[in-house]
Amino acid sequence: MNRLMIVVLVLIFTSCGTTQKIEQTVKSTIYTKWELTLLDGKAVRIEKPIYLELTDDNKVGGFMGCNRLGGDYTIENDNQIRFSNLITTRMACSELVLETQVLKMLNTVDNFTIDNEKLMLSIGSGKPLATFHRMRDDAIVNKYWKLKKLGDQEIKMAKNQEREQHFTLRSDNTISGFAGCNHFSGSYELKEENRIVFNENMAVTMMACPDVEVNERAFLKVFKQADNYSIDGDTLFLNEGERGSIATFEAVYFH
Repeated sequence: MNRLMIVVLVLIFTSCGTTQKIEQTVKSTIYTKWELTLLDGKAVRIEKPIYLELTDDNKVGGFMGCNRLGGDYTIENDNQIRFSNLITTRMACSELVLETQVLKMLNTVDNFTIDNEKLMLSIGSGKPLATFHRMRDDAIVNKYWKLKKLGDQEIKMAKNQEREQHFTLRSDNTISGFAGCNHFSGSYELKEENRIVFNENMAVTMMACPDVEVNERAFLKVFKQADNYSIDGDTLFLNEGERGSIATFEAVYFH
């Protein structure tokens, strides 16, 4: 066997080995939970996150907005993906329209890209139909936190108040919530030792609620002052330095 043939064979086997390693890396990267953050270019903001869980035995599970999901998926040629045999439970809720859209998307996409902790599902070379973020497992994230105290003051809903003051942190480092009259949204960053930084420039709607006696300013001020947190069971304390708790929240679970 001449030297040229040996070199060619070495290159072929090296190439095959590299391709297999890439495929293995892509597959091992996708085996996790993915939280839906964008659908058809629009932000997804609901109380209980929609997510997929992809496992190494080609099974897909998750939550679609109302119902639990089960089914299969296959990956070929590095980034081609197909979902099949998708089934859900049969609960009815207010998010059923969104759930139908998500299921339709899963039944039509044929490829994926993973970049910077994001999973994007597409058809052909088109723009992503859906973007997912790797789902965080921090205890403070993806919970509906209802305000219970501002400092030492117990908080009760005011007459005519639409719903309780609350906030939710998402896996894509966004925050959304309700201040008593207006909705708000922004971003946050978690750091070591339970430190947290909220973006001071939060977007707040401009509703007027003259018949609702609620101190929105005091509530929103919490996110400017808080720099660390602690959690005890289903109770969250947002703290300011060594001053201690400036607001207390309770986790609410939706079934």
